[in-house]
Amino acid sequence: MREDWIECTFADVIDIISGKNQKNVVDRNGKYPIYGSGGIMGRANDYLCESGTTIIGRKGTINSPIYVKERFWNVDTAFGFYPFSILNNRLLYFFCIYFNFKALDKSTTIPSLAKRDLLQIAFPLPPIPIQKAIVNKIEELFSSLDSGIADLKKAQDQLVIYRQAVLKKAFEGECFVDAKKHKLKNITSKIGSGSTPKGGQANYKESGIPLVRSLNVHFDYIKYEGLAFIDENQAEKLKNVIIQEGDVLLNITGASIGRVNIAPKEFENGRVNQHVSIIRPKNNIFNTKFLKLYLQSSKVQNWIDNVNVGATRQGLTKSALENLEIPVPSLKEQHQIVREIESRLSVCDKVEESLTESLEKSQALRQSILKKAFEGKLLSEEEIANCKASPDYEPASVLLAKIKAEKKKK
Repeated sequence: MREDWIECTFADVIDIISGKNQKNVVDRNGKYPIYGSGGIMGRANDYLCESGTTIIGRKGTINSPIYVKERFWNVDTAFGFYPFSILNNRLLYFFCIYFNFKALDKSTTIPSLAKRDLLQIAFPLPPIPIQKAIVNKIEELFSSLDSGIADLKKAQDQLVIYRQAVLKKAFEGECFVDAKKHKLKNITSKIGSGSTPKGGQANYKESGIPLVRSLNVHFDYIKYEGLAFIDENQAEKLKNVIIQEGDVLLNITGASIGRVNIAPKEFENGRVNQHVSIIRPKNNIFNTKFLKLYLQSSKVQNWIDNVNVGATRQGLTKSALENLEIPVPSLKEQHQIVREIESRLSVCDKVEESLTESLEKSQALRQSILKKAFEGKLLSEEEIANCKASPDYEPASVLLAKIKAEKKKK
């Protein structure tokens, strides 16, 4: 921190505006309307946040900060941070992005933040012209970073298109067109999903038998983070859906419907819940990788999207899966198709890995920029000299003394 900065606390530089339920603050003569689904429910004078307030989740979700550019009513699950005149609104917002608010969560059940803890957060206060220069520099660097991230995400989208093009070409080959069609139930030894143990997430264990859920199954990878575990008694009730290494796992409900992959060794003897179906090909008929790739193809994915399923939530029934017709070339031809697909997609995987790494570095760079900003290291000496030449320049200690004097008068 530079010599003309001063370390203070949130209590010194911001107001924290708590939200409140509308029913508790209805005022017939209030200045601000309170809106509900049926229109205006009443009026209020308190808990209104000004334009330039930063919102932080107070209870339930400690979310990423949101910067609001208009006056608004604050709900009871959020805190509104509004700076005193000595602090730039946007600088406060960037500090909130930088700060780890989750570290202040002391709850054992529902995540929550306490106002008294927030007021004690240490804040490095720069002079006003330097604050403005830092904000401009951050926004300039973030704009450039966002542009690069957009390019990386566009490249990722193009990879998705390329993957589908590879699968489309492979499954429209001559040998594939001539293959005899079979219903999935006739070329598999098992199709079935499980259920969630009684009590749900509250009764999951720290270790034990894996319970695979839809969040674990992705097209290009298996997600181990968030893997649930159950005990022997819970697993016994799901003995009809025991996973074998090499099983095809297909998400059959919800937003992730259609995501498919192969069960790794780590899932062996695990179970699936009601959102994931085990599809176990007969080895003498079907190459497991061939089935997975075919289910990933646009032809099957479109079928999944269009199949007439649940009215309120997407879902694939066991019957629909069993009767799905799949062309089955000879095992030799299946192996050849898989080799050709994998040789092309391996290149795609390397590019994807590089793009993912670049996106992770971009996020790390964003935090690095903010770290330098609040350590007083983001601006060059020339930029700082220009700030000190500004007519409104004065050390942050003077700013803090002024705001404290104003508070005493009140």
